[in-house]
Amino acid sequence: MRFERREHRPLYMMILAPLLAIIAALALAGILIAIAGAPVFEAYRRILLGAFGSRLSATETLTRATPLILTGLAAAVAFRARLWNIGAEGQFYFGAIAVAAFGSKMLAGVPGPILIPLLMMIGAIAGMVLILVPLWLRLRFSVDEVVTSLILNFIAVLFVSMLIDGVLKDPTAFGWPQSQALVDQAMLPKLIARSRLHIGFAIAIVIAVIVYFVQSRTVFGMQSRAAGLNPSGAVFAGVRLGSTLVKVACLSGGLAGLAGAIEVMGVKGYVTTDLSPGFGYAGIVVAMLANLNPLGVVLAAIFTATMFVGADGMSRSLGIPTYIADVTVALSLLTMLIALFFTQYRIRR
Repeated sequence: MRFERREHRPLYMMILAPLLAIIAALALAGILIAIAGAPVFEAYRRILLGAFGSRLSATETLTRATPLILTGLAAAVAFRARLWNIGAEGQFYFGAIAVAAFGSKMLAGVPGPILIPLLMMIGAIAGMVLILVPLWLRLRFSVDEVVTSLILNFIAVLFVSMLIDGVLKDPTAFGWPQSQALVDQAMLPKLIARSRLHIGFAIAIVIAVIVYFVQSRTVFGMQSRAAGLNPSGAVFAGVRLGSTLVKVACLSGGLAGLAGAIEVMGVKGYVTTDLSPGFGYAGIVVAMLANLNPLGVVLAAIFTATMFVGADGMSRSLGIPTYIADVTVALSLLTMLIALFFTQYRIRR
């Protein structure tokens, strides 16, 4: 028996792979739920009810999905070009703290219609700056960006912690380490009244459509895909690999920084060190579940948010630990990797 690479990957196989991977992950997680002593189908029904059973839960799920869409796009864009950006978590925090710094006092007098897009741009630029460090080390010294971008996550969080406990600390927070709050005109409008769902969700979907168009219909998209499929062949065909990777890095880091900016402007209004429950790392799972497809990222982000939000309701009603959501998402990643492998290879005698 041997593995033989497929010359062509059928469209139906690319569509079925994520679905089968999720079904397999749910089946495996169901074994753990059964071991915990709870009915499997009832547990999954409780997850759906906890995520979409009411107006409040549905809006909370979509609110949680918003940063996941953007960090998922950040990972998908980079991975498509074989730029292994594992630093979306740090870029998320850099975008968030940049918005807190400029949106609290520096730009307090700017009208909202100008201030909101300006702060989004500032957050995206902050994310770009951070990702350019590991990219420069890779291009200049051939340093593996997986290691450097991962280490920068911890450095970024510690740097943000220093700022919100120092120069950006809110003097009215009774000693609690958090940044100064944004001015009112810097906050994003709500999509639904009396909920936390903000216009950032719609912005994230529009950006996903734009990224899909850029990757599939532009010269830059073709160059980034070529750089990922065969770097040597891309250089031979005239693609400037270095400049292409810089553009990809700026787009990827900008999306992750924008995720942090939108989370602050739409939900929190200020920055704390627990602002992200792991949006940057979860974005990698979202990108892989979507097979690096920008439109698939939206669905994968909603699925991941459904598991995280719905697991709380399931835990309260059935007494199952909420960590089953983390296990299910992790299993989804593993099963997706296996499914993608078999879309590229077939078994031959």
